[in-house]
Amino acid sequence: AGKCGTCGPGYPSPLEAMKGKHWDNIPKRPREQLLYLPCIYRNTGIDLPDFLATVDVDPDSPRYCQVIHRLPMPNLGDELHHSGWNACSSCHGDPTKSRNRLVLPSLISSRIYVVDVGTDPRAPKLHKVVEAEELSRKGNAAFPHTSHCLGSGEILISCLGDPAGNGKGTFVLLDGETFEVKGNWEKGGKIPALGYDFWYQPRHNVLLSTEWGVPRILAQGFHPRDVEQGHYGRHINVWDWSSCSLLQEIDLGLGSIPLEIRFLHQPSASQGFVGCALSGEIQRFYKTPEGSWTAEKVIEVPSKKVQGWLLPDMPGLITDILISLDDRFLYFSNWIHGDMRQYDISDPKNPRLVGQVFLGGSISKGGAVTVLEDQELREQPEPCVVQGKKIPGGPQMLQLSLDGRRLYVTTSLFSAWDRQFYPELIREGSVLLQLDVDTDKGGLAVNPKFLVDFGKEPGGPVLAHEMRYPGGDCTSDIWL
Repeated sequence: AGKCGTCGPGYPSPLEAMKGKHWDNIPKRPREQLLYLPCIYRNTGIDLPDFLATVDVDPDSPRYCQVIHRLPMPNLGDELHHSGWNACSSCHGDPTKSRNRLVLPSLISSRIYVVDVGTDPRAPKLHKVVEAEELSRKGNAAFPHTSHCLGSGEILISCLGDPAGNGKGTFVLLDGETFEVKGNWEKGGKIPALGYDFWYQPRHNVLLSTEWGVPRILAQGFHPRDVEQGHYGRHINVWDWSSCSLLQEIDLGLGSIPLEIRFLHQPSASQGFVGCALSGEIQRFYKTPEGSWTAEKVIEVPSKKVQGWLLPDMPGLITDILISLDDRFLYFSNWIHGDMRQYDISDPKNPRLVGQVFLGGSISKGGAVTVLEDQELREQPEPCVVQGKKIPGGPQMLQLSLDGRRLYVTTSLFSAWDRQFYPELIREGSVLLQLDVDTDKGGLAVNPKFLVDFGKEPGGPVLAHEMRYPGGDCTSDIWL
């Protein structure tokens, strides 16, 4: 498989992806030129369907930092959220596969949209709609969240619950060609009470999944009493990959709410990290010598004592995490406090903070919140202003360029929670920012030339969420 034309989508290894080439005889590919972002109108008061935005991120383009195409969905109220591919680097050895379809699950309507990005990457078009009824009938599943392609060519999607809105950590399998629901991935036995994100690692015969909360509860907004009543997650769930059965539930504690989970990219690695939203912790999970899995806290963002906020103690709310393709840096967004952080994880047991920048948040100077006690900062940070615009919301979804030098950040979490914690996002729309990354010593800096303001959309301010590149990225590709 060393010749041009004999490989499938993506790259043979994470380090080859970083270099931007398929094989030694293939010239280096240019940097990312397009980003795809789902844009959400649910809970904004604007009666329009969500859409997929295509953004030009080529600095040599006359349309740099502009939305160049919008693909509206055919329905209202979907809450597009996270996306995945029909084929990725897990299919690299199969020349019959092509990364030409973007899979867009809808968190609230439970529809799954399949978008053709292969015919014209700059102008995607709708290929197929998988209706909620099909997920319900074939898998008793709803509220689809994370989509990963498999080496088999199938597509695996985690779900948050059942069609009635109860929590249920189930999975559905889609055919990679027809996109029909084939049924549940799990083969009977116990199913976790809650679901959210997942990552699989065939070399260790394992899939790990996380837990957000009960869909009908979290869809209404966040209330601390719901945590105390057990409506939010606390486990990393360990599945046997070959038998599709639940092996372990690693308990991270009441109120932890483990969300995004990432293995190290090296396919033989038996460890990774998960961000725990409410406890403000990064947990390292790893395989023990006995063959079971466990986790340990390696980073903790302390709460701040405040006045003028929902609670007297303000957690950081770690909402997204990302690992560079060389497994050297871990990034995470601290949505409520408002900072982006970069850690050197050369020693995964002892992450070292090497970069930090504030991009909005709830504790900026001049806002409604007064910080009374802070274990980390001497004073409240200055508001983040880019091209004259004060950034609304806080840093949330992340995507890193394949070479690790550019970190893209959006500011919307989930429309019901945006409305509650950052009402200015509803009025002004979210933004897309770019940070320059020091990949030598570590360090983050806002690129002052880059701003995409989704408050200026033709249909009115919109909430832009997760980012994907046509050629693959640091959170959708899994290597076998």
